[in-house]
Amino acid sequence: MSLPVGVSAELAALLERLHRSLAERRQTVAVAESLTGGLLSAALTSTAGASASFRGGVVAYATDLKAQLVGVSKSLLAEQGPVAAEVALELARGVRSLLSASWGVGVTGVAGPQPQDGKPVGAVFLAVVGPGDGSHGGIESVSELNLRGDRNMIRVQVVEQAVALLAGAVDHQAGAP
Repeated sequence: MSLPVGVSAELAALLERLHRSLAERRQTVAVAESLTGGLLSAALTSTAGASASFRGGVVAYATDLKAQLVGVSKSLLAEQGPVAAEVALELARGVRSLLSASWGVGVTGVAGPQPQDGKPVGAVFLAVVGPGDGSHGGIESVSELNLRGDRNMIRVQVVEQAVALLAGAVDHQAGAP
């Protein structure tokens, strides 16, 4: 299997399991990513058969595109800036709706080399939004990361953590241990 640069064998195995799990449930995923610049989408499509579960992705790198393309609140962006937990959550909600997917993943943060809007290099927020179990509302999970390394190392770590967060949420929704 051909993987994007920096994708480990462990991540490849997790991606295969994730896609299999989603396909078995006839569920799909869409992503809205910022600092990863398409790397998350590339990782998610590196697995053969990914088209059964991957709907697509939006790279909203510029702050205004987070509002314009994905529907993040302009007032939220003005108040908190683009690197915030609620922004990641709105990215996940927005892309899920926009691309008619079962699951949405939102990723925002600072890869470096310089801090951005008062946030240090390595500050990252990931969010996953998905279907509920029928008796409850949908699943929503947000993670804050404080990563170390150079720009590329941070971006690869974000992809790994986003896939792990999504896989964990899918397993939780399915009742897996």
